[in-house]
Amino acid sequence: MFFKSKINLSLLFLAVVVFSCTQEEQPSVSISEENPEVQKIIPSSEIDRIILNSLQEKGDFIWMEQSDELLYSALIQGDSILTIGYKPVGMEDPNARIGLDDVSSANWEAASESILEMISATLTKNQSPNFRLRDQDALIHEQLPYLEVKVADFEVLQNLRKMPEVRYFEPVGYQFDYSLLNSDSPAARIQSDAGCSNSADTGLSNSDFTTVTPNAKASWNYQRMGIAQAWSQSTGSGITVGVIDTGLSPNQPLLNSGFNSGESSGRYVAKFGTFKTGFWFWKSYDGPDDRCGHGTAMSGVIAAPRNTVGNSVGVAYNSNLISVRGTSDVIINSSDEKNGVAEALVLLGNRSDVRIISMSIGDVFSNSKVADAVRYAFNRGKLIFAAAGTSTTFTNWVGVIFPANMSETIAVTGIKEGAGYQRCDTCHSGSQVEFTVVMQRSGSGTTALSLANSSDQPSTVGGSSVATATASGIAALVWAKNPGWSRDQVLNQMRSTSDLFPNRSSQYGFGNLNAAAAVGVN
Repeated sequence: MFFKSKINLSLLFLAVVVFSCTQEEQPSVSISEENPEVQKIIPSSEIDRIILNSLQEKGDFIWMEQSDELLYSALIQGDSILTIGYKPVGMEDPNARIGLDDVSSANWEAASESILEMISATLTKNQSPNFRLRDQDALIHEQLPYLEVKVADFEVLQNLRKMPEVRYFEPVGYQFDYSLLNSDSPAARIQSDAGCSNSADTGLSNSDFTTVTPNAKASWNYQRMGIAQAWSQSTGSGITVGVIDTGLSPNQPLLNSGFNSGESSGRYVAKFGTFKTGFWFWKSYDGPDDRCGHGTAMSGVIAAPRNTVGNSVGVAYNSNLISVRGTSDVIINSSDEKNGVAEALVLLGNRSDVRIISMSIGDVFSNSKVADAVRYAFNRGKLIFAAAGTSTTFTNWVGVIFPANMSETIAVTGIKEGAGYQRCDTCHSGSQVEFTVVMQRSGSGTTALSLANSSDQPSTVGGSSVATATASGIAALVWAKNPGWSRDQVLNQMRSTSDLFPNRSSQYGFGNLNAAAAVGVN
């Protein structure tokens, strides 16, 4: 869908140490015997230690700042797929052109072809009858300036480092051991279903919501964020919000057949899936349906209808909704999730109706492929909100996570109700935070209301995830009130009406959003 025709490169796959879905014949000569100087493998435990140290000292980990030996070791201990970002020779700020330039144009195409020619020539030169070789194709993305190859040759990495056409290269399949982030319980791991739970909350009290016509529940925090007051001026009508998350539950009628019900009408919801599973060329799309619950909850916060069944109402209950299932859970850590999120950003970036993108997902360190996709959507005019970070089994020392730490995104985190600023029990904060949202009660700890996967009773959701979705909904209210405004005008209105403006906190940005003030309610 998003890749050009496959370009066959003779001998592009050097079958050294690679994980495959088929059994491969073993080489008769070991890697270390063939080339003992460059083929020493750094163990994953040492790679993880280096990543952890970088996160603690710098707040991020950048693959291109590492040695070729480390990159090579991570590559062959992952899936041997190397992502290579490219640019035309001499272009000074290629990131600013992503999404604006056609990467099939002559200058961009020449760069990708130069890289592929180098790889082919290097592998042809280094081939040995003692190794089994097989032909393989390279995948060149149609709209983002990166290509991917399966390769496990150290000299290829060395040569890439020297090429003026190369922006970055990264081992997409290496997975960091997230248990190392949790100093309190080193044995605890972030599971693949991190953040996946969204059942009805049967413990709500009447103080946790306000009933609004025709029979919907407005979350307790709406009054504190000026959301309910803002509805006299705007309900999000005419604005489309794209949500990149775990999809929509087919069992929640209010995000399906009941999307136009109660006092919500004249709008649309659409579902897509860019998350794939499988192996290399044989991956297949996994569908748009939510198997986690997180995406359903976030979409409910933004756009749940002002309904008649006693369920939660969304912040912008008359906005349109485009849901893209780009990931299986809230952490963008597997190669499939990185691919899925990147494709979701391109999909939404290409839709002229989408003005706002909400991403209540992330990872503790950067990925250049996803970063390219964020720039693609941003350069095409989208206002992108991203979660500053929610500690599942992370410790609180982790700062603002990726992609919320990018300049192209707006980082949002959650705080508790009450005087002053106290971040929620699981929320991250830091200098990149732009806004905060009140989403946790000080006494009971109850978090904000949303839609459960399959119930007319609300669920409760917390962390910077719900704060991000709330901010996206408020942006929809502001833009619907001022449909002719640009992205910058909407953002500046949100800033100038926030609690701390014109000052900026080192941990909480401009502070709490005020939806009522942002849409002109006195």
